[in-house]
Amino acid sequence: MTQSATVDGSLVVRTRAVDLDVESLIDLLPDATPVTWLRRGEGLVGWGVAAMIRTSGPTRFSDADKWWSELLARTEVVDDVNEPGCGPVCFGSFGFADEPGDSVLVLPRVIVGRRGSQSWVTTIGDDEVELRPTSRADAPTISFADGALNGEQWMTVVADAVARIDAGDLEKVVLARDLIATADAPVDVRWPLTRLAESYPMCWTFSVDGMFGATPEMLVRRERGLVTSRVLAGTIRRTGDDNHDLALAAALARSSKDLEEHEYAVRSVAEALEPHCSGMNVPDSPFVLHLPNVMHLATDVAGVVRDAETVSSLQLAESLHPSAAVGGTPTPQAVALISAIEGMDRGRYAGPVGWMDRNGDGEWGIALRSAELEGATVRLFAGCGIVGDSDPEAELAESQAKFVPVRDALGGY
Repeated sequence: MTQSATVDGSLVVRTRAVDLDVESLIDLLPDATPVTWLRRGEGLVGWGVAAMIRTSGPTRFSDADKWWSELLARTEVVDDVNEPGCGPVCFGSFGFADEPGDSVLVLPRVIVGRRGSQSWVTTIGDDEVELRPTSRADAPTISFADGALNGEQWMTVVADAVARIDAGDLEKVVLARDLIATADAPVDVRWPLTRLAESYPMCWTFSVDGMFGATPEMLVRRERGLVTSRVLAGTIRRTGDDNHDLALAAALARSSKDLEEHEYAVRSVAEALEPHCSGMNVPDSPFVLHLPNVMHLATDVAGVVRDAETVSSLQLAESLHPSAAVGGTPTPQAVALISAIEGMDRGRYAGPVGWMDRNGDGEWGIALRSAELEGATVRLFAGCGIVGDSDPEAELAESQAKFVPVRDALGGY
């Protein structure tokens, strides 16, 4: 099913260089319909809706990609900067499962970008835009409660999954849980976005249509013929003691359980990208990615795209989703088990989120360390990779660590 709303007639899109006197692009956002994609102070923000499509079901990616191509066909572009992310840029957030698979792709009326020393603004139509810091209401008071399952119930589900893995039904499954935050007033998403960008600069801070977070995992980046994907699987919680954390990092790098989980995830990404690449680099062993709250085993897979003229970054994201890092191995059996025992609708959690420009280049992360905002209610998500020797209590502790980024950004300690 597809629903769309666009402006009538052709679109006129103008990109020009600007000087920005703000430390964070989030400071420029008004409170209505903000979108963001930021890392280490660089990236894109936008607001307003020039055109939008909502898709669902198994064809949600292809329907959105086709709509974007048709929209570009009636778009006039004046681009004085010519960097990736200039001109018309759509922002998307896609459902994890095929059903219902509710997804969105939006072209903002205003897009502001920063890359190194270069900054620019893209506008749709003839509106003049004044780029200056905006004001915000005070952050509300937040309370937290269990989501679909409490901790004990979720550990029972994990134990069930381990039994199925031990019985040979599958090798790995990623199980998620949710946490419900309730505020005493509507939540202004700019507050948690600012805190996430400050606290997790090495992650990609995103916001699209109420889905927001700071993901450490790049599903796929395509830029001028090169494609990269950052795979994360295998996690350990940090203690705050540097020496102890170094020892934990070394233990993580030797952990057979975590290395096995990571190998599944890397293999699934490499196999999905291979048909689209003329050459690929898949490192033999992972490195340890240090984040403020956790450490992950990480591998960067890279390749040279051979079908860039016909396959967009969004199509590459579709071919990669769901990877073993968010679904499991084998993927069909793992996704079916998630639907059978997880006990909740993931919505757009763990689905692709990111942006794409008129050339099909773009960046699509996985919506992890994320939450869905609606008014005064925020639904937080966290997931863990379950393999044969997973311990339910350890997995519960890992899920609690993964709630920390968004929970702290909302003000809950």
